[in-house]
Amino acid sequence: MDWGSDLWDQHDVIERHTQSGLELLERYVKFVRERAEIEQTYAKQLRSLSKKYSRRGVKEDQDTKPSNQQSFQDVLNQLNDYAAQREQLSENMTLNICVELSRNLQEMRQERKNHLCEVKKAQQNLESSFKLLETSKKRFEKEWREAEKANQQTERVQQEVSATKADVEKAKQNTHLRVHLADECKNEYASQLQRYNQEQSSFYHSEIPSAYKKLQEMEERQIRLLADGYVQFSETEKNLLPDINKCLDAIISTGRSINEKQETLALIEQYRSGAAPPADVEFEDYSQGVKAAASDNTTTHLPKVRIKQLFHKKNKPSSLEDLSRLPPDQRRRRLQEKIDDIQKELQRETEQSEALMKMKGVYEQNSQLGDPSSLQPQITQTAHDIARLRGELNKYQVQLAEAGGGTLQHYPASSEYITVLSDPSVSPSENIYEYEFDEDFDIDVPIGQCTALYDFDGGSEGAMSMQVGEQLSLMQEDQGDGWVRVQRASGHVGYVPASYIQII
Repeated sequence: MDWGSDLWDQHDVIERHTQSGLELLERYVKFVRERAEIEQTYAKQLRSLSKKYSRRGVKEDQDTKPSNQQSFQDVLNQLNDYAAQREQLSENMTLNICVELSRNLQEMRQERKNHLCEVKKAQQNLESSFKLLETSKKRFEKEWREAEKANQQTERVQQEVSATKADVEKAKQNTHLRVHLADECKNEYASQLQRYNQEQSSFYHSEIPSAYKKLQEMEERQIRLLADGYVQFSETEKNLLPDINKCLDAIISTGRSINEKQETLALIEQYRSGAAPPADVEFEDYSQGVKAAASDNTTTHLPKVRIKQLFHKKNKPSSLEDLSRLPPDQRRRRLQEKIDDIQKELQRETEQSEALMKMKGVYEQNSQLGDPSSLQPQITQTAHDIARLRGELNKYQVQLAEAGGGTLQHYPASSEYITVLSDPSVSPSENIYEYEFDEDFDIDVPIGQCTALYDFDGGSEGAMSMQVGEQLSLMQEDQGDGWVRVQRASGHVGYVPASYIQII
């Protein structure tokens, strides 16, 4: 069974039904689109929630927080990842369902319109053929009646006594003409009837079934697309469930990994001062004279003073650059952490310096590979960085040794000047830097490189002469007075007009 053979006379039903199916598909597309928007809004709100409760402050301050507070930050980070999965779900629904179904919906609307137009056109052709049939039929009917009248007239003329032979002959000729015209109309009517029957048969047995069958196939595709859309709606979210579950499992693992005993012990490790509690207050017997409260070398503090010192709330945490006010244990721990960080950074800078020197040597051997002078700014900057790091390392190692937490390993790093050896045979890991030790550790590090655009004589006090094209190190930017401080490779420092240089 199909629509063409069984619903050939239900054109209006088929038209309404196919329209209803396409409207249902359109409603489903709108539904999925709104669902995707809900997921997008949900993800946005989750991100806002995570940002609202995320820990703020500098990294050093965050690192001092207990690990259970860091765990809460991990939960918020996983919530961000969870929000990202909801955004991905929204995007997949929009692209894989809404976009695809909208394209098919537009195509099927046009296809339905074309099929209905075919039916309408075939019906109009059949109606036109029927009108021609009716016209030929009426003409045949009219001409046949005229022929009968002519025949009856001829019979009356033949029966009249007064009729002449000529009258009889004329009546016979008129009758013969009318009969001939009636026969022609009869043949035309028979031909038009045959043509109409053929067109009607084709209309009801070929054109209508074919068009309705195509509409039926289109309706089946529409139903299949809608059904697949239901499946895809679920599978789209189901495919993301592993990633979503990873976020949720990570939150579960974070909660289960917290050890409340270790948390409380970590507070001891972090804030233990190493100081001994105050000694017992000695009894002062006023009946035998005031007893010395303290010896020449020590000072006795009253318990209330000790308590005030122990529980006095600090206004602001000590800076990492100044750790002298921290309790001994905390100071040693923080100094060691700082030394470890600087040593890692120093290792990276040293490796980078070695790589630059090797590259410079390769360029000097084969100039086609590159210009050796182009690496000089990077080499200079790396040299300054290594000198600064070694100076900081010496500083903190001295403080750690004073705190009784390690042995001093001297790195001559702080300087009033730094000279980068240009000889490629000298390894950066050996003696690529020459410095003079300065206990104040005040290194003037370049903040960039610049090139002189014009000659400048440097006649005024504090100014430095330069020649056009000369490359200089930028030590200080323009502070609003139109001058910048620069340094030559020789170490000479001075001021030049800011408009006379170009920062590179």
